[in-house]
Order: sequence, then structure tokens, then C-alpha cells
Amino acid sequence: MEDNARLASLNRSAVSRYIQLATLFRRRIDSGQWPVGDQIPTVDDLAIEFGVARATIRQALGLLEDEGLVDRFRAKGTFVRQRPQDRIWCEVETDWGGLLRSREGADIEILHEEITDKAPMPPHEIGKLAPGYLHLRRRHSRAGTAFLLAEVYIEEKLSKKIPRAAYTTKTAMSLVASIPGVKVADSRQTLTIGAADVETANYLGIPLNAPVAHVHRSIADNRGRIILLSNGIYRGDLVRLDVKLK
Repeated sequence: MEDNARLASLNRSAVSRYIQLATLFRRRIDSGQWPVGDQIPTVDDLAIEFGVARATIRQALGLLEDEGLVDRFRAKGTFVRQRPQDRIWCEVETDWGGLLRSREGADIEILHEEITDKAPMPPHEIGKLAPGYLHLRRRHSRAGTAFLLAEVYIEEKLSKKIPRAAYTTKTAMSLVASIPGVKVADSRQTLTIGAADVETANYLGIPLNAPVAHVHRSIADNRGRIILLSNGIYRGDLVRLDVKLK
């Protein structure tokens, strides 16, 4: 009942139905509702349960098979092979110290680099745009799995003070915070949920319309100048947001 209600709600999203079902089936395996070694309901039974075509169920199970979670046998059915392995969680920090911390074991690849005077519209009203920015597109990976695609804009004048090696080792926030003489006056972060477009899906190795988390960050200095703009797109199945409640 709960799964059906949740699926009915998800069906109104842009995420493909078979991806929604794969997420739901993955959760059933992870929770033990479908134990390792057991046969899961048939394609016909699942199609009736969720009111979808059998082909949609097969697509969803195909994703789980590719992940090594189930084995499918002709004329025998589908059996749970193993539970999902520990995810390479990517924490979205909510405090300044956490934002400055580099992720252990993360590899950062620069995909694009240019100087531009056309920065995107700031998501937060904390200052004025600089005349020019260094624009970087970076892909973050861990253990060979890409988890973050980031568009970073750093004030051009300040970017010249950052060592070249830092661009492939430091988080966007720490790149700016480490510049001598920079005084941060305001910083903001906003997280929204969306779906992967063609480009994002290609860079992160995920299906089109798979869930993603957009994290927008802005930093302004004591001149009232926006010195950093960053839009990070995280894989939805790897992101985790931990907030300490007061």
C-alpha cells in the first residue's frame, strides 16, 4: 500500500517509470523485504501490482540485474542475488567547516576551462557580479564512480592567486577561502531536487531523467563582490544531507 502510494506520487515526476520502479525494488532488497536467495514476484504479478506494462517491469529488473542484485532465469523467474553494496556516500555539508573539507579519496577532473564575463544569474542576493570569472567544469569521482558534476565560477582576479594543483584537489569553497587576504562576508547554499538531462547523464554515467540533487553555492567578500558561484549536480542515489537539529 505504501509503495503504491509513493509510486503514484512519483509518476507525476519527469523520472521514467522503470527507473522509479527500479529504485523501489532496490529498496525492497535493501530492507530485506525481498531476502537474498529468494524468488521475487513474477513479472506478471508486479505488472498487476503497479499497473504498468510487463516491458516496464522487465526494464526495471534489467537495471537491478546490471547492478548484480538479481539473477533472471528463463522459465524459472528472478532471484535476489545480493543486497546493494555500501554506497560511496557523498555528504552535502551544511556547515562552513564541512564545506572546506576535501572529500577523502575523491578525484577531480577538469572538463572545461575558460575566462568569461558571462557568469550565470546568482541564485542568492548577496552581492554584485565581478567583471570576469574563471569558469571551470569539474567532475568528481571516487573509486571510479562519478558522483558530482560542478560548474564553478571564481572571480578572475582572485583565480590567478590559486595554485594550479589546487583545482584538482580542493572543493570549490576551499579554493576561494584559501586565497590570502580574502575576507568572506556572506555565503549561501541551496539544495533542490531534479532529474538528469542528457549531458548530466552522460558525464555521471546515470540514466536519463535519473534523480539528481542541485546544490547552488555563493560567496561574497567584504567588498560586496560575488567571488564564487558554484552549481553542483550530485547523483541522487549517492547524495546524503545530514543536518543537526537544534
